Amino acid sequence: MIGYYILIGAIALVSWLVSNQLKKKFAFYSKVQLRNGMSGKEIAEKMLSDNGIYDVEVISTPGQLTDHYNPKNKTVNLSESVYNQKNAASAAVAAHECGHAVQHAQAYQWLQMRSSLVPVVSVTSGMSQWLIIGGLILGGAAGIGLGWYVAVLGVIFMGMATIFSFITLPVEYDASNKALAWLKAKNMVTPDEYKGSEDALKWAARTYLVAAIGALASLLYWALQVFGGSRD
Repeated sequence: MIGYYILIGAIALVSWLVSNQLKKKFAFYSKVQLRNGMSGKEIAEKMLSDNGIYDVEVISTPGQLTDHYNPKNKTVNLSESVYNQKNAASAAVAAHECGHAVQHAQAYQWLQMRSSLVPVVSVTSGMSQWLIIGGLILGGAAGIGLGWYVAVLGVIFMGMATIFSFITLPVEYDASNKALAWLKAKNMVTPDEYKGSEDALKWAARTYLVAAIGALASLLYWALQVFGGSRD
């Protein structure tokens, strides 16, 4: 268990560093005002319109960095600051979330796969570690009876969450690429503003990368505990 706590601690530290840097980047680029004077809401609505998407609503949602696209009710949810502000950071976030709407409209394969896993992962992810620990206590580490099967079920559940994390990567990177390509093609931002938007989205993507690596590391550790024991 000591090794696991060291691993989780290291991953948590890296995650905190990346998250902290992301917040600093967004705070910095929030001060870079757009010359076109458009708010995040207006940026989002124009990107949707330019891509022929008219059935998606842009709405404001409480919180900071709570921006997301909801494929169920077809809404681009922008945090209050992004929704109202007129800067490089808000333009980047608004366009990124609209990138997901474009993916949905185009039936992007990776987005469809992620959406299909959401109901399952939302239930199994919280149970996986407890099943593994419970199974190990019941004798799973030695490959004994019911405990081993319970632990294996936990590993399978954790594996599904890990797969979800890695499927999320191409979804997020592609949404950012779509956003940046549109911002440049439509001359929505100046070169300096574009650099700010690009840098902000790169750091946002790194949070997903760290999360995926953390999920894989955790899966490998627990799988070793379950399958690495001696089976009589």
